[in-house]
Amino acid sequence: MYICSRKKQPNTSSKMRVLLILTGGTISMVQEHKTGALCPASKEVFKAMVPELVSSSVEVDMIPFQPLIDSSDMNPDHWVKMAQTVADNYDRYDGFVILHGTDTMSYSASALSFMLTNLRKPVVLTGSQLPIGVLRSDARENLLTAIEIAAAKNEQGEAMVPEVCVYFEGRLFRGNRTTKMNSEQFEAFDSYNYPTLAKVGVHITYRENLIHRETTQMPLQTHLKIDRNVAVLKLFPGITPPVVQAILKTEGLRGVVLETFGSGNAPSYEWLYEALRDAVQRGLVIVNKTQCHTGTVAMGLYQVSLNLMKAGVLSGYDITTEALLTKMMVLMGEYSDTEEVKRLICTPLCGEMTVVN
Repeated sequence: MYICSRKKQPNTSSKMRVLLILTGGTISMVQEHKTGALCPASKEVFKAMVPELVSSSVEVDMIPFQPLIDSSDMNPDHWVKMAQTVADNYDRYDGFVILHGTDTMSYSASALSFMLTNLRKPVVLTGSQLPIGVLRSDARENLLTAIEIAAAKNEQGEAMVPEVCVYFEGRLFRGNRTTKMNSEQFEAFDSYNYPTLAKVGVHITYRENLIHRETTQMPLQTHLKIDRNVAVLKLFPGITPPVVQAILKTEGLRGVVLETFGSGNAPSYEWLYEALRDAVQRGLVIVNKTQCHTGTVAMGLYQVSLNLMKAGVLSGYDITTEALLTKMMVLMGEYSDTEEVKRLICTPLCGEMTVVN
């Protein structure tokens, strides 16, 4: 049930301040009049396209990436830049909105949720399926609503949604629970294993019982060391030993997301068990992630997952591939101790997974 509906800002004697971080993506594009080609919008052009940024009840400042980045080119260096920009401006703003291309938005949102700990202010990622200058574009609504969410306070004067989120087409999601599921419809994202944090219509209706809030009073911490030595190994019928070994024996590899069937099942080949066991014994962290969008890994439920347990493969429960991969990168950048990484991989840190015993 939607239990909290915010119809107006409580006690707003002065403007809320939101920092808009433009990284790139379709939402930041405009159509060149002569050629019709899409090109990145300047800060001035962007403001002209959305005059509400200047005239709204929320004070909005902008920091654009130079140059703007297509989301397909997004990499951990850009995550660090986003996290550092939030940290550098944390005390000056009530919330943050990051404009981002849709293709890798779930990866960036997931990474930021692990890179920004003790977060007490909203960091809302949004984008669009059509450029800001196109008549039917979804960019304007996504942008303006994301700004409103980033500025929203509850009756206690606290941020309404103090976590990393994705807002898209009328729904607010926990960022590390999202997956892009459609390249043609405006409803581009879904959160298969966790409900939406808010639903947007005439009013923004929040589900307060689902929103993650930090229980400690520690200041914001950033974790900016990223270890890229991870890989995804997707199982398929007929997979061969050379394919598996090509990944597991990659030089410098530290972690593997093992995408399995159903509730975490794998072929019962003896060679596969031995390859996974040997990799774990060499120090690799291998985590079982189901290829299904909905549901959780339940290792040991079927005979065909017992070998994974025996080999030392960990359960990823209901985490997304995007969240698991970025969580590995952040933890392995932070810790050299493999056992500590294993412990934290299996521990929910910011609502990214539901552990079922």
